[in-house]
Amino acid sequence: MLTILGRPDRKQDRFCDRLTRRGFLRIGSLAMGGLALPELLRLEAQAGVRRSHKGIIMVFLPGGPPHQDMFDIKVEAPSEIRGEFRPIKTNVPGIEICEHFPRMARMADKFAFIRTIVGSNGRHEAFTCLTGRSSVGPAPAGGWPALGSVLSKLYGPVDPGVPPFVGLSPRTGHRPWGDPGQPGFLGPAHAPFRPNGEGRSDMVLNGITLERLGDRKQLLRALDRFRRDADASGMMEGMDAFTQQAFGVLTSSKLVEALDLSKEDPRVRERYGKGDPKPVADGAPRITEHFLVARRLIQAGVRCVTLAFSRWDWHGGNFKRGREDMPMLDQALTALIEDLDRHDMLDDTSVVVWGEFGRTPKINKNAGRDHWPQVSCAVLAGGGMRTGQVIGATNRLGEYAKQRPVHFQEVFATLYKCLGIDIDHTTLVDRAGRPQYLVEHNKYRPMPELV
Repeated sequence: MLTILGRPDRKQDRFCDRLTRRGFLRIGSLAMGGLALPELLRLEAQAGVRRSHKGIIMVFLPGGPPHQDMFDIKVEAPSEIRGEFRPIKTNVPGIEICEHFPRMARMADKFAFIRTIVGSNGRHEAFTCLTGRSSVGPAPAGGWPALGSVLSKLYGPVDPGVPPFVGLSPRTGHRPWGDPGQPGFLGPAHAPFRPNGEGRSDMVLNGITLERLGDRKQLLRALDRFRRDADASGMMEGMDAFTQQAFGVLTSSKLVEALDLSKEDPRVRERYGKGDPKPVADGAPRITEHFLVARRLIQAGVRCVTLAFSRWDWHGGNFKRGREDMPMLDQALTALIEDLDRHDMLDDTSVVVWGEFGRTPKINKNAGRDHWPQVSCAVLAGGGMRTGQVIGATNRLGEYAKQRPVHFQEVFATLYKCLGIDIDHTTLVDRAGRPQYLVEHNKYRPMPELV
């Protein structure tokens, strides 16, 4: 346990979920086999792709948001399918979206609305949204890595004190919904840093001086060298680099500043809205402030930020819940896009919002919609993409993709291209020594409509 003396906890230093500013910097559970964070982080990138600071913010909507009540309202469908919400015009002629997204409607030119996402396996999990892959079927030993882990491996950190991959998703009652993304076969060195994750008490920044920390750093280096030399499997190789980045995280002001919303202009914080830190049933809380934290993290040098917002598994009370959650998402998401644009970050930062599947066209007896993996929706913004358009069309009842089905992996191929990664030539070596393409090779391509 490492602690550094810091100022006393003050009420104004607390975040909306009652974590203190110091407590928020506790390092999440990246341990494996009893190894601590210094033994699991990797300081240097290994693939040598160009080192521009491109970033991505991925917003996961746990439970499966209702596509036909958000961005694909079926005005000509029967009432038992059409539902209670009405479409409104946007600032792009011909595009209409749900009335509960008025802010998005006023800046629809900044968004691309995909109405025909396909490829869901029907499971209640974030996995496909984080990797582009299905959790069902063959996979390399260790599993497929999340996009953030891929960026960590290919690019490494922008700054030694700022982890390349940060997961803001909190622990959820249904655990797969709170998954921030796993490193898969890339190993724990590329797992997300979780400032509010389990095991955050492993390292706490208060207790010893920087001088004593320096002494411990020297001691840990010696211990790491000993363990590395003694380990015939090679598992301990690189521990000195892990230690360097771990100490960088502990002593860098950049990460602290990014996580500290008290540093932000109150008018900007107000623009994002006031979130609710209480989890929605077994899903995620509705923390609109996480959208602002995500922008600050990207600005500080993080390459990928994942977050989860609310719980969208509305088997009952679909329209009541929509009236609660949709305006909050509308406010936070538009504030994020405006904020990125104001900081000249929008062209370099891709934003994607989606869930694991859609909802049934027919409304059930509880005024809800059930699971519908046949088709769902997504919203993209930034990254230099050509926005202000709708991609794909479902049939009259919203049952299936009638025009231009878009697979999850096509979205990932597009995001990789926006990040400057050539999917035709970039591979990652799995644990068996086999090269793996980032998406299924020669099957899925970047979307020509967007890039």
